[in-house]
Amino acid sequence: MDSLEMDYENRVVSTEYLPEDDGDNPLRPRTLTEYIGQTKVKENLKVFIDAAKIRGEALDHVLLYGPPGLGKTTLSQIIANEMGVNIRITSGPALERPGDLAALLTNLDPGDVLFIDEIHRLPRTVEEILYPAMEDFAIDIINGKGQGAASIHLPLPRFTLIGATTRAGQLSAPLRDRFGVVLRLELYTPEELGLIVSRSAKILDIPCDGDGALEVASRARGTPRIANRLLKRVRDFAQVMSGGVITADTARQALDRMEVDELGLDMVDRRMLEAMIKHYNGGPVGLDTVAAVIGEESVTIEDVYEPYLMQLGFLSRTPRGRVVLPAAYEHLGIDYTGQLTL
Repeated sequence: MDSLEMDYENRVVSTEYLPEDDGDNPLRPRTLTEYIGQTKVKENLKVFIDAAKIRGEALDHVLLYGPPGLGKTTLSQIIANEMGVNIRITSGPALERPGDLAALLTNLDPGDVLFIDEIHRLPRTVEEILYPAMEDFAIDIINGKGQGAASIHLPLPRFTLIGATTRAGQLSAPLRDRFGVVLRLELYTPEELGLIVSRSAKILDIPCDGDGALEVASRARGTPRIANRLLKRVRDFAQVMSGGVITADTARQALDRMEVDELGLDMVDRRMLEAMIKHYNGGPVGLDTVAAVIGEESVTIEDVYEPYLMQLGFLSRTPRGRVVLPAAYEHLGIDYTGQLTL
């Protein structure tokens, strides 16, 4: 195995959903009041929900976009709870044929929420069924084949479509324009994540002081999913090392042993940056080249690795490729002697 190859699928700081996250349902907030962070999104969403309830109408269609792990699915469930309606959850790749979508749409009750995760991955034929469903609340189904085929017009109850995506730029213009509410979710601050960690610790009955929660939060890459995952891992160390109580010192030792540094970078992040510096003088480096160096797909680097590194000011996307910035050199303890080329 090459020195750069690692178990990417099981990175503790991966924003992707992992099997161990299955137990996170009790940690999901159920109302906007319980939902921590994303203040602007919450404030605007509350206005839209209250207005829809005053009018007695279904909420307008909502598009949620942003990096993975920020709570788009949770927010969709909160919207359904706040509206007092049911929610059906599916994903773009799961809707392979128009009939798959039609089956979901025709079983909705008035006001219900249909949540489609990874909506940018909808097949074109399925997406075209959505247009009249979103706009006219009706679909036309072709029954039969050849000359005997007949079009059946099916009216639908007024419903709310909530689409979630990490790649809003890949949505077609006709689909994107049919969403009345478009909300971007941003990475969380350590203070917001500290509150989330404290709340999760209380729900899971984990003794954790404020400094311990903030230490876990500061290494969670601005992502609640990672924060909750790190909390569980740190709990294991705390039970063995400090009588079960998570303090700042216990959290620091545990995360250091898991090779998650004070900014939330793990060995994969560091080796990617170090490889770009060592082999390509810090860049510019093409995305496909970076992907080949670390053995990861280009789309995963764009969606999972880069947003946080860019937020830290460690990496820049340029027309010529990716460039490692001076702040990354400093963090890695490498002298920056080159001329920055953007």
